[in-house]
Amino acid sequence: MDKFKAALVLAGVGDALGYRNFSRENNALGAKIQQELKEIGGLENLVLSPDKWPVSDNTLMHMATAEAVITGSGFGASTKAMCLGMRYWKPERLESLIEVSIECGRMTHNHPTGFLGSLCTALFVSYAIQGKPLAQWGREMMKVVPMAEEYCKKTIRHMAEYQEHWFYFEAKWQFYLEEREINEENQNQPVFPANYDAEEREKTYRRWSSEGRGGRRGHDAPMIAYDALMGCGGDWTELCNRSMFHGGESAATGSIAGCLFGLVYGLSKVPKGLYQDLEQRERLEFLGENLYRLSMEEK
Repeated sequence: MDKFKAALVLAGVGDALGYRNFSRENNALGAKIQQELKEIGGLENLVLSPDKWPVSDNTLMHMATAEAVITGSGFGASTKAMCLGMRYWKPERLESLIEVSIECGRMTHNHPTGFLGSLCTALFVSYAIQGKPLAQWGREMMKVVPMAEEYCKKTIRHMAEYQEHWFYFEAKWQFYLEEREINEENQNQPVFPANYDAEEREKTYRRWSSEGRGGRRGHDAPMIAYDALMGCGGDWTELCNRSMFHGGESAATGSIAGCLFGLVYGLSKVPKGLYQDLEQRERLEFLGENLYRLSMEEK
């Protein structure tokens, strides 16, 4: 239960850190953001108060989706789908996870890149709870995409119009996995560039993006979060540098990365100042607790 609560809270922390970006969301580059963070005392001395570090609509939408999951109806896309993976994390509930994440994604993002991003995020959350090795998540997700396609063929009348965009999502992820040299024979050793500082990451994220701004679409928001989680080695500050402090949609990537970090590592590695006064913290913890209970009670 504690990691479920941590996941919801750190999703909010990641959102708040990425959203503010020192009042210049999407305008400052990662290196400058990280330098300014050092100048004000670093993450360990930062206090995320609601007035100075509010959460964005990402968190509010995620909360609305979580409320719906535990009471009846809801919607969301990649940054709102974490709670869906928490609700349907068991392997035997994969079919439900596919259906719910796609339908919730379609309500607000009726485009394959969007609702497949919802599926991807939910899957990664379920893999984190199941304890799958990090490097296996991407390959496992690629095996689920054809199952999602079969579901969509049965439920979407104009599915034929989506084929090109569907291929785009798969191709982008295949490219990413090859770049990290993650394959069936080498699933536990992702390869990162020798020089992968803030400037190089900025270039890489832009290359992964279809719009020149990392995390802007449903394929690269979970991709950046996943990459940051694999590359941080369990170090919270490094996760923040890679997923929350860059010049793209850092609120989106930070929210997903924070949630995944919480599920894998809990709160013990995170400075208390970042979450003790977080906006909506008590509600987020309540939702995490209820998602845990529902998922565990279900036969």
